[in-house]
Amino acid sequence: MRRHYRFRRDLLVKSLCFAGFMLVAGTSSAASLPQQSYLPLEEALPAASAALKKCTSDGYHVSVSVVDRGGNLLAFVRHPLAGPHTVASSKGKAFTASSMGRPTAGLANMIADKPFLDGLRDMDQRLVILGGGLPVVIDDTHLGGIGVGGAPGGHLDEACAQAGLDAIGRNQ
Repeated sequence: MRRHYRFRRDLLVKSLCFAGFMLVAGTSSAASLPQQSYLPLEEALPAASAALKKCTSDGYHVSVSVVDRGGNLLAFVRHPLAGPHTVASSKGKAFTASSMGRPTAGLANMIADKPFLDGLRDMDQRLVILGGGLPVVIDDTHLGGIGVGGAPGGHLDEACAQAGLDAIGRNQ
């Protein structure tokens, strides 16, 4: 019983220290953040919808994911005929573009050109290093990623992702 109390007290102290650290870190960096420091849901949903519309009009049944800069899902849409694998593919490509801050096709090409970098694929199980993921950048600030999975080629997935960015005025 006494041990349980001690554990709870230690947990409380650690939590308070962490909260204090976050408060200090948040106030010191808040002044340096740009006006828009996150990807609004009001942009994530239209981007996903526009990407799906582009792929659908091209005859491809895909899934589209939009994530914030931490890789957290903001928006997801899927064509009713898209394969089940397209869900994880689109999420992984969006996560990868957000995490790495670059198009996933470029990462795939870089690994193909420099095989010693193949270990990048194993850094995080959520990474999908195939064409079809683009970072979302607003005013030179990296805010997230968009990923498309299901078209017959990464370049086609990427074209749909780009259509999503174009629809919200976020060209790469």
